[in-house]
Amino acid sequence: MLNTFTKTKLSNGLTILLKEIHTAPLISSWVWYRVGSRDEAPPLTGISHLVEHMQFKGTPQFPASVLDRAISRDGGMRNAFTFLDWTTYFETMPADKIDIALRLEADRMINSEFDEKEFSSERTVVISEREGDENEPMFRLGEAVQQAAFRIHSYHHEVIGDMADLKTMTRDDLYKHYRAYYVPNNAVMGVAGDFDTKDMLARIQELFESIPAGPIPPRLARPEPEQRGEVRLSVEGPGETVYTQVAYRFPPASHPDFFALSVLDSLLAGPSNLNMFGGGGISNKTSRLYRSLVDREFVVGLSGGSNVTVDPFLYQITLIIHPNKKPDEALAALDDEIKRVQADFVSKEEIARAIKQARANFAYGTENITNQAFWLGYSEMFADYKWFETYLEKMLKVTPKDVQRVAREYLRPQARVVGTYMPMGNGESE
Repeated sequence: MLNTFTKTKLSNGLTILLKEIHTAPLISSWVWYRVGSRDEAPPLTGISHLVEHMQFKGTPQFPASVLDRAISRDGGMRNAFTFLDWTTYFETMPADKIDIALRLEADRMINSEFDEKEFSSERTVVISEREGDENEPMFRLGEAVQQAAFRIHSYHHEVIGDMADLKTMTRDDLYKHYRAYYVPNNAVMGVAGDFDTKDMLARIQELFESIPAGPIPPRLARPEPEQRGEVRLSVEGPGETVYTQVAYRFPPASHPDFFALSVLDSLLAGPSNLNMFGGGGISNKTSRLYRSLVDREFVVGLSGGSNVTVDPFLYQITLIIHPNKKPDEALAALDDEIKRVQADFVSKEEIARAIKQARANFAYGTENITNQAFWLGYSEMFADYKWFETYLEKMLKVTPKDVQRVAREYLRPQARVVGTYMPMGNGESE
């Protein structure tokens, strides 16, 4: 049976995407809000993530403890994520139990309370989370690289926010943020699974259409100027392992070069998992960087990848330096491999293999009902659902000439940040 896809918009501006999939008696429902860390500035960095935490504290109709028990009792699962450009909430339930999830999302779009005591408690949780992150070498290094890459744009700060802001923001700050961004005309709802489209749309209209629209909140717009010259930095901290992270500017997902760069990523470091919720499973051992850096013992491991974003972000290659090598030796080996791609056409056979691996990785991240529902809304955050539907087709059109061109244009040393984590060797924070 063919899947039935429908897109519509309610009178209050809520965008609805529905996809019937009758392979299993399950339904997954996602609600996405166009707000993330890119919409924040000091002294409120991290506020979107903290608002997401507060959305699990319940409403008068659905107290948190009651709801948790109801979801688990019915065999469902739920979670939420905050990222650079968006915040999302989802529930996957047996098909005949989905109504509680729909009622919950409609209710907390408008009726979350933000109790002062709950806020104080949850802020302590997030501060502890940030403290834990700061003990991790890759968080320390990644944050330093990101801050160096973005001096102007609000991608400068981590999603979790800066410690100074987490300690000073108030319950009223959070409630104001919630009321500004959690309006139906700033949201997208994606539902996939075993339902009848006409019945599902009628129920969503019944629950959501009475929620009043609000002013469309402005997105923070501070374009990052072109970087003129390589930036190098070092970070010291606990541990025994040396890491190097190389970050190049990467275009947004809506840019035509995104697809050629995705093939280049697959070729160099193994395919990235574009679906943040799940997928993956493709080894990178056939990639060029693995063969030239791991097999030759410059590094003991590596990864490469980008994020699907609204504005230009980063393509990051992370190297775990071999104990018998220096970071500069590994970086020189990396540069040699990048220069090879820039100088010579990659063979059609190697391009075909890279595309095949990227396509397989993409397929792994779209195979179940939860992932299908995820992509309905996710693609609307940076483009639209057609982007998802045509992704594989656009990958197949990438040529060796395209790969060489984007390698030359985007992987330039003068437009990158190189960060190295140097361990102090005591295994403890100073």
